Amino acid sequence: MKKLIYVPIIHMSADLGSIAKQVDKRGIAGFGEEFWKKHREAVLGFWDSIVEYFANLEVKGFKIYQDGLAADGEVGQKIVEEGAKTGSKNYEIIAGLLKRGAVLVRTEDFPLVKQEYDRLTKITKAKSLLKKLVAYLKYKLAKGSLLRKRDRFIAKRITETLNDGETGLLFIGAYHNIIPELSKDIQVTELKKVKKIRDYQRLLLRHQKNKERFEKLSQYLISPIQ
Repeated sequence: MKKLIYVPIIHMSADLGSIAKQVDKRGIAGFGEEFWKKHREAVLGFWDSIVEYFANLEVKGFKIYQDGLAADGEVGQKIVEEGAKTGSKNYEIIAGLLKRGAVLVRTEDFPLVKQEYDRLTKITKAKSLLKKLVAYLKYKLAKGSLLRKRDRFIAKRITETLNDGETGLLFIGAYHNIIPELSKDIQVTELKKVKKIRDYQRLLLRHQKNKERFEKLSQYLISPIQ
């Protein structure tokens, strides 16, 4: 039996590279500084619960698959180290797991990842409202197709590289839909329920109309993993 521990992630500002400041700026402008601060605290609490879970888990030989990671070996290790230095909890966790004997596996196809990142960058760097709208519409049109292509590639990589009796750790954005694409002989355990993480992100845009549900989801983010 092959095992896969599925970690549906929420990206922190530190994970977003050059577009991080723009995302935070737009978040504060759209939701207000106080609410955006609470959101960031909830995301940090989410990552703290992941850190706590892995703290006492024996991970030697576990294979790590990471959202956006298109390299392994020395290059992949360098990417992880640089990500950890920027304050990314995601990469800090992976760096710690690697020191304890886990193995990094190339997860993504670089051209596909670059396509998506370039489209997002065009939105945040557009100089006018019209250019921003055009870039956004182009991204929306391509997003679904790109995501499906990435999901199929990631699932194929996991299926091909995770051997019988091994355990993999998949750190992946909650809007990916990897599970249906995986080989049926892989037993998947969701560390946090993917649906609840997606619901939190979906309700973020209209939390005022769904305050009670949104608060419950916020609490779920930071709750300890059983």
